[in-house]
Amino acid sequence: MLRRKKISLKNIVYLVVIAVLIIPQTRQPIQILLHKGLALFSPSVISQEKQTSLVNYDWMLKDNQGGNLDFEEVKGRVVLVNFWATWCPPCIAEMPSMQALYNDYKDRVEFVFVSNEDHAVIDPFLNKNSYTFKVYNPLTKYPESFDITSIPRTFLINTEGDIIIDKNGAANWNSDTVRKTIDDLLN
Repeated sequence: MLRRKKISLKNIVYLVVIAVLIIPQTRQPIQILLHKGLALFSPSVISQEKQTSLVNYDWMLKDNQGGNLDFEEVKGRVVLVNFWATWCPPCIAEMPSMQALYNDYKDRVEFVFVSNEDHAVIDPFLNKNSYTFKVYNPLTKYPESFDITSIPRTFLINTEGDIIIDKNGAANWNSDTVRKTIDDLLN
């Protein structure tokens, strides 16, 4: 006689979770939600003895209007550089906090958002989410101090070229810690 295995609620929930993570249409929103939970944490400031400096600002970038940015032009300013992509769940998760920070500091801090994607992909993403910051495509290799191996990767650089914050992964960029750090750098 064949025995029927009793299907438990636990097994059904497990199968549903696996299915949701496998289906591409639901996978990215779930990953973004998980990274938003991780992005509640503020990035930490690097201790002074562990900070590195940009040795050169030799880097050319292009915006969606065809204008060029010679990174040398930001030398001597407080700069936030963010490497990201529209398909990257942790990048998407931290973007609202980036926009909030940008809204309050855009006139005093140089924001350099960098993506290797075409502006035909970037611009609709920015418009859909009401993001107003400018995104650049690199024309030349970034300075070796950045050493990008994954995204998002964000650097906060002081007026002397010291990297004050170097954060891999999603973070809350609109935190009191980041704001106080920027305010201190601007004073």
